[in-house]
Amino acid sequence: MPGQKNRLCLVAVREQSPELPAGLVRSGFICTEAADEDEALKQIAEQAPDLVVVAVNGRLEPGKRELIRTIKGGKSLLVVALVGQDSLPYLAGDLKAVDDFAIRPCGVDEVALRIRRLLQREGGDSGLIKRDNLVIDTVRCEVSVSGRVVEFTFREYELLRFLAANEGRVFTRDTLLDRVWGYDYYGGDRTVDVHIRRLRSKIEDAGHTFIETVRNIGYRFRSSDRRF
Repeated sequence: MPGQKNRLCLVAVREQSPELPAGLVRSGFICTEAADEDEALKQIAEQAPDLVVVAVNGRLEPGKRELIRTIKGGKSLLVVALVGQDSLPYLAGDLKAVDDFAIRPCGVDEVALRIRRLLQREGGDSGLIKRDNLVIDTVRCEVSVSGRVVEFTFREYELLRFLAANEGRVFTRDTLLDRVWGYDYYGGDRTVDVHIRRLRSKIEDAGHTFIETVRNIGYRFRSSDRRF
């Protein structure tokens, strides 16, 4: 987004379940996942993320320590470590090893909050997504149009935030169901169309189009370099 960083979070060590990366995407982050340390370093080099999440499924073994040292030394990236209780002595011995950490098990909301706090501290995430007269405040979970706060249901807000955080990218209905409604949703994909219509009726008018329909594929949030 104009004036903002990628807001890209890389989950460096694959989780045992898809809940964390999927939850971070639903929270408005662009998130990819790496299976191991080598793949993580490759993705960091290719994608230039703003922040890296290192999930450790046990003790902070030497391989993970070296990964964190490489990330911090080579790129000066922000690092959030998700660690077990037995990894605390290592972190206590080197407080500069990571920028923040959470004790596992930890929820998606806690990790997302720690990420936002770090990005705000570094000036990489103001918590605001702005497009013309539309402002999405992801900290307060508020949306305003021309300065007027608009009321949304939880799912409407999450759908709008997800699309806006990934402007220009086209998502199929099935993908939106997975990312916004969750993997355990079993309703029909036409519910996406219903929510898109509701969003348009609340934020768009003759002079402002924010959500575009891509025929036979799905939807995308209008990119900033596209004209009405």
